[in-house]
Amino acid sequence: MAGHGTDEHPHGADRLCDAGDRVYSRAVRRGRVPRTDAEPVPCLLELALLHPDPDDMDWLVPTAPQEVMTRLLRGVYDEVSESHRRVGSAVAAFEWYAGLGRRIQASAMASATLEGGAAIRVLDGLSRIQAAMDDATEACTSEVLTVQPGGIRREPELTEGLHRALALRARGVRMRDLYTHVARHGQGLLNYLELMGDTVEARTLDEVVDRLILFDRTVAFIPANADHTMALELRHPALIDYFVTVFDRLWRLAIPVAAALPDTGIEGISHREQSIAALLADGHQDAVIAERLGISVRTCRAHIARLSETLGAASRTQLGVRIAQAGLDGAPSRLPDVPVQLTPADRESPTAR
Repeated sequence: MAGHGTDEHPHGADRLCDAGDRVYSRAVRRGRVPRTDAEPVPCLLELALLHPDPDDMDWLVPTAPQEVMTRLLRGVYDEVSESHRRVGSAVAAFEWYAGLGRRIQASAMASATLEGGAAIRVLDGLSRIQAAMDDATEACTSEVLTVQPGGIRREPELTEGLHRALALRARGVRMRDLYTHVARHGQGLLNYLELMGDTVEARTLDEVVDRLILFDRTVAFIPANADHTMALELRHPALIDYFVTVFDRLWRLAIPVAAALPDTGIEGISHREQSIAALLADGHQDAVIAERLGISVRTCRAHIARLSETLGAASRTQLGVRIAQAGLDGAPSRLPDVPVQLTPADRESPTAR
């Protein structure tokens, strides 16, 4: 917003402007404030003193004063050798936040708060997501579980979190990663696994759930929007237990990266084409199939064309019949006895969709 950017709010959480003081105090007293109340004071969002309400994005909820105090002191201790003046300023701010926290009575937001932080926290922006992930990495002591959807892992994607992986390896933290089968074909992933050694165990499936990262079965991160510029940080025990159960069940079904994919038992049909056939039998369009298997739509259609040729299908409709006859739809296989008779309306290209 013009006139209300950081140029007019050059301060930190240890010395709020008057307008920021009023809005933050009101948010703490009431449990939340409308997003419009914070428009004149963008400093509160930039300093993460307010963040979106998971239940209603038109409202903002405050970061607990105790959490603000912890953040302030941690920053001060890191910089104490550089600036004694900032220590005094932060101590004064600490006392102010502490006094404010003591005056606030238990409110409705207490039910959504667990010991150690919020049960559900919205992280708005890549910088906040990365900062929260770094904090979770620093606190992790034993185990990290990840689900990485999509196809081949590009070098920038792997490099983005490499510093966290190396820090975890240095502390002896064990990691288990789930990918799609397509990821096996990326040299970047193979290089990463070689670098990490026996610290990381990786397995693959035809398709996996959306991105999930679990630290010490205590905190989880999942996407909050389609372009992954927002995330949810989850600490509720019931949610964590659910995610761990989902991960463990997928893990038992997955195949180690070092092991070969099982043969389909049908000459000329690859494992990937078998997966595509099953999804086609379920009625999914090409774009959906491609997204679920982590491949491009163009690659998906090329596989469908080869599948049609192998099964002797002249149209999309006939391909569906041939898939069922070969048992690629999950049903018991059966041999075709009579050629399939098609009407003119059925004679569409197998790759027309």
